[in-house]
Amino acid sequence: MKTRITELFGIQHPIIQGGMHFVGFAELAAAVSNAGGLGIITGLTQSTPELLANEIRRCREMTDKPFGVNLTFLPVLTAPDYPSYIRAIIDGGIKVVETAGNNPQKWLPALHQAGVKVIHKCTSVRHSLKAEAIGCDAVSVDGFECGGHPGEDDVPNFILLPRAAEELKIPFVASGGMADGRSLVAALALGAEGINMGTRFIATQEAPVHDNVKQAIVAASELDTRLVMRSLRNTERVLRNDAVDRLLEKERTLGANLKFEDIISEVAGVYPRIMLQGEMEAGAWSCGMVAGLIHDIPSVRDLIDRIMQEADDIIRARLAGMLAA
Repeated sequence: MKTRITELFGIQHPIIQGGMHFVGFAELAAAVSNAGGLGIITGLTQSTPELLANEIRRCREMTDKPFGVNLTFLPVLTAPDYPSYIRAIIDGGIKVVETAGNNPQKWLPALHQAGVKVIHKCTSVRHSLKAEAIGCDAVSVDGFECGGHPGEDDVPNFILLPRAAEELKIPFVASGGMADGRSLVAALALGAEGINMGTRFIATQEAPVHDNVKQAIVAASELDTRLVMRSLRNTERVLRNDAVDRLLEKERTLGANLKFEDIISEVAGVYPRIMLQGEMEAGAWSCGMVAGLIHDIPSVRDLIDRIMQEADDIIRARLAGMLAA
């Protein structure tokens, strides 16, 4: 399948693996890229730029296909050493960077000078237009369904994607609720040039996370996620567990007086314990409503091949048959 996204990033299929904390390691990124998609290493999961450089080298040993790095610009007092992370990305020969969080404008000149294409994660049309205006090459439009941070507008993809198509000139992919060939065809019909999948890629054989995490996703329904930290305007969609219930109770009890310090035990430093050690009640972790569409744990190649075959069947048979009728 050929779209502006496959052309922009030099990939076979219009499927991107989103950057996910303590999930986007070299093993998963290489598997996605080898299967024809675009794998993404999560930059800040690596605690130093030197470790990111090593992770890029590891991925390079596993694939000769394009892969990218996610770099999230965090609103914190003590920021990571972003110049050194960007140097590691450029020196590692990376040609695609997925940016997220704060405005990436100050970092774009160095990336573009090195021939790096930038796709920025956005949760609204206005943010997407800003990304286009500052020179991003593409955007990932994340609907309200998505795991992680869906923004504060609560607009689902059936509205957000066609609105983005009405406004944007640069290509965009759909993120949030993407799981199969139906998702891909729907996204294309609504104006996207491909899909970004996060939660779906966690439930694959190559995802380097504990099996407890994968089984939790398979067992979950579309009703099992919760929105936390809304009062802090840092909304995150997570899978419900005991820690999430405690967090929500604190939000209800403290109301407008809630501070991040009140919930730090439920959200800070929990990802290694959950993703690597399988401690499923350790804290809140990002998961999309798409869990309701995930029923198995295939290999990455089988998953991507299945998505593309389903999409082809829908377009050529079901939709074309309707048109002929």
